[in-house]
Amino acid sequence: MPTPIPFDKIQGWFFDLDGTLMDTDDQTVERLAQRLRFLGDARARRLARRMVMAGETPMNYAITAVDMVGLDAVLFGVRRMMHAHTHPTFRLIEGVKPLLAHLAERATLAVVSTRSAEDAAEFLRQHDLTDFFKLTVTNATTKRLKPHPEPVLYAAKQLGLSPEVCVMVGDTTMDILSGRRAGAWAIGVLCGFGEEAELWRAGAHLVLPSTADLLGLVE
Repeated sequence: MPTPIPFDKIQGWFFDLDGTLMDTDDQTVERLAQRLRFLGDARARRLARRMVMAGETPMNYAITAVDMVGLDAVLFGVRRMMHAHTHPTFRLIEGVKPLLAHLAERATLAVVSTRSAEDAAEFLRQHDLTDFFKLTVTNATTKRLKPHPEPVLYAAKQLGLSPEVCVMVGDTTMDILSGRRAGAWAIGVLCGFGEEAELWRAGAHLVLPSTADLLGLVE
């Protein structure tokens, strides 16, 4: 049995974006599934999800490698240039805003994501969430990305907190592994990519249907 999280002692809440606060992971899967629909709807979606999940960790490691040889500024500059004329609209997962408002009055909140700083800032701005977060950790903040513990350790250090009093909340095994390896608590949510069994296997202390379900546990 997982160790119960001592919610009354938690001082830092770290949230992933995609599939945790932002309803975007399923959009990616659905777009790919449409291209694979010749396999049948159910099989196409299962395969699309696996393909997207399989690409997440290698992509994180690839970005890390680029960063370590000093080419990260070039990579992110190209990405910004490619999307310079786009204005993305990000969807907020239902029920998340009341949770964040509640937690922000009692603890310190941070975004810990592999999204760009621009995307993170735009998402928070669009949904009037900026004031809830004291720190945003993105794909250019640390040399290592999730599932490495560095992003979670960085967030804790910047906020003057011990990892042991922080929780990493995310929808993928990468979020859970990053939190656990940093010595933080880890909560998996099923409103994004992750499936319950794999989140438990990765070491989640708790798995919930949605991020919004946290509110009933911390009130």
